Amino acid sequence: MQTLLGYQWSLMTPEFIVVIAAILLSILDLLLKDSFNRQHFAYGAFGASVLALVSLILLYNQATADILEGTFVLDGFAKAFKTLLLIGASLVFLLAASGEKKTPIEDKGEYYYLLLTALLGAMFMASSADLITLFVGLELLSLSSFILVGIRKRSQASNEAAMKYLINGGISTAITLFGFSYLYGLTGSTNIIAMREALANLSDGSMHLLLAFAFLLTFVGLSFKLATAPFHMWAPDVYQGAATPVTAFLGTVSKLAGFVIMMRLFIMMFAVVPDVTGKQSLSASMQMYIAVLAAITMIVGNTIALKQQNVKRLFAYSGIAHAGYLLVPLLMLSPFTLDSMWFYMLAYLLMNIGVFAIIHGLQRQNGSEGFDLFAGLFQRSPFAAVAMTIFILSLAGIPGTAGFIGKINIFIGAFVIEPGHYVLPSIMMATTVVSFVYYFRILQQMFFRKPEGDQKLKIPFNVNVVITICAVLTLLFGILPAIGYQFFYENFPLLKDFFFTGAE
Repeated sequence: MQTLLGYQWSLMTPEFIVVIAAILLSILDLLLKDSFNRQHFAYGAFGASVLALVSLILLYNQATADILEGTFVLDGFAKAFKTLLLIGASLVFLLAASGEKKTPIEDKGEYYYLLLTALLGAMFMASSADLITLFVGLELLSLSSFILVGIRKRSQASNEAAMKYLINGGISTAITLFGFSYLYGLTGSTNIIAMREALANLSDGSMHLLLAFAFLLTFVGLSFKLATAPFHMWAPDVYQGAATPVTAFLGTVSKLAGFVIMMRLFIMMFAVVPDVTGKQSLSASMQMYIAVLAAITMIVGNTIALKQQNVKRLFAYSGIAHAGYLLVPLLMLSPFTLDSMWFYMLAYLLMNIGVFAIIHGLQRQNGSEGFDLFAGLFQRSPFAAVAMTIFILSLAGIPGTAGFIGKINIFIGAFVIEPGHYVLPSIMMATTVVSFVYYFRILQQMFFRKPEGDQKLKIPFNVNVVITICAVLTLLFGILPAIGYQFFYENFPLLKDFFFTGAE
């Protein structure tokens, strides 16, 4: 007991808030009468995520430290990406306070506290410096997500999506664990810092071959989570079959958590471990494989999106393409990798949640998921049409939006290293131009098609709040990006403490 009390538990304050809120909501769900409207739980979950964000902000000045024998670390990296996860989750909880009318979720209590447990898993992934806690966080996020996708039990599309997600998730987990097992076998440790030190002293060439194999297994396993091609086949079905707030969560918070775990492993360990020649890092020697995957992901995501008639499937392929864009800075490992990825993730989070908020508002009225969903939107709701235009322009990377700043920084970062990379940025530019076609089809529907009826669009207040926040911040970070970057540099000194080696 004395040992437990001696730990610096304040480092886990945001996680404690989220887990306490999830437990309280589950208990209330059991005790309250069936007549009680459990949709109000959304505001409890929203309040918990906001409170967790506030507690995290209060920890910004906390020096880098770890607890539980280095398995949980609060460093600049964890603070930076947990901030994004909590912002995204707060917006999703606010969005989820309004349910769908056509296929409502019956088990609303479970719905909201499962979103909290999924958020908790993502937060643990951001702070994990050990393979065991990292895997526990990953599985907590995954298992919660499987249930959330299939929570509309009477929906055939939801059941199909949950089955596909479960099967693909199981395969990715098996491959990831297989890679982890090789890393443990080579080092005799599950702590990332200890593993890095052990791998740096490898001299046997056959061991380096096994290490490269472990790298590929881990990368492929995590690529399922990111929905990068050719491991993306589950994403369109899951995006289409899940409730729209769940789709927004999977497309932003869950996807960002996948990149967080990949960055923690690959930059913290593989980027500093030498390859068999000893002249470059293992990560640098495997660049070709990542580059091919990034190129295929950008091409597949943008080209297949051209043929989509379902808007949620379209944005699934759009998300696949953006996963390819985010692989570019991870591949280059320039001095701007961490800040460019953080800013792009922030922009991606805002514009995607904004898009799904508008889709959610439209679906509540007519239940359609085709392009006719947006027909005559400007006449039905000028506010929603203008906001959707902002999000579409940001996704397309048009100047004046946060998406443009994010893409241009990734593009420039590819040329500042020696030797410079030219092929991937060229593919990124070409596929971005291709994306204009399907993005602008939505604008065409909104402004140049007549609505089927004269009924005005009525979007709930909470959904309007989400749309407004996302639209304003997308424009703000597009016009004044220095605000976002200054906030990043002042509060998250990643270059100073990312390779933290534990408390002395």
